[in-house]
Amino acid sequence: MSAATTRSRTPDRLCAEAVDLARAAAEEAAAPGVVGEHVSLVSEGDRVVTHFFESKEPGYRGWRWAVTVARASRAKVVTLDESVLLPGPDALLAPEWVPWSERLRPGDLGPGDLLPTEADDLRLEPGYSGEDAPPPNSVLTGTSHDLAERVEDEDAELTDRRPADTIPNGRGDIASLAEELGMRRARVLSRYGLHTAADRWDESFGAKTPMAQAAPAACVSCGFLVPVAGSLSQAFGICANEFSPADGRVVSLSYGCGGHSEAAVMPKPPQPAEPVLDSMATDEFPLHGDVPEDLGHA
Repeated sequence: MSAATTRSRTPDRLCAEAVDLARAAAEEAAAPGVVGEHVSLVSEGDRVVTHFFESKEPGYRGWRWAVTVARASRAKVVTLDESVLLPGPDALLAPEWVPWSERLRPGDLGPGDLLPTEADDLRLEPGYSGEDAPPPNSVLTGTSHDLAERVEDEDAELTDRRPADTIPNGRGDIASLAEELGMRRARVLSRYGLHTAADRWDESFGAKTPMAQAAPAACVSCGFLVPVAGSLSQAFGICANEFSPADGRVVSLSYGCGGHSEAAVMPKPPQPAEPVLDSMATDEFPLHGDVPEDLGHA
């Protein structure tokens, strides 16, 4: 260890004794009465010392007023460098800032809110852009060459048959075909986006949930299951049972609940047994007793 390093770690005596100067500087920078006791000091270098004072400012628990003083070489006068409020080891700090895109959670989007998507969002991939040539990862990629040749032949045939004053309607190009098939979108769901959505749905309404574990049967055999189109139809559907906890939600075919359509059949109303004693009929009771016979006594 060099002599310069040793000197820098040893506080300068005059700078270390300048506690009153440091306190006056802290009280000048702070509000009256918020500068507390002298906590500690640290050597910042040769003849440079920082004094720390307790902060009594409301809302700044654990913070400290740091006042740095310095002394020139061979000088006997200590001068003020800077005063600042710094957090201490147990200071109350605000949480680390996180971008809104990472803080957003499902259900945070309210009426009128806009949620922009990044250009390189992994959940999306380019769809049909409107050009005659589809993008490389389009569903038409595998047959784009053959389809383009067919379209050119069809356009040529229609052009030869069409009168000169006929306005072209664009029925023969890929753009019109894509629009009719509902594929004319700038971006579509990628395989990654599809898989993440499927994992999310399966976690909420899948076979491993407590509701599905206790269900009498799976949704695949439930009459309230509304099928979906596309590749998701092999694993998911939509629940249409208003009494189910998954009503209106995308559920896994292996999910289930107590509202299964075939889980239980409503029993018929019980028929009462024939009574042993007829308790429904009325019994006759005389209102007056019989008149006794005249026995001939006077």
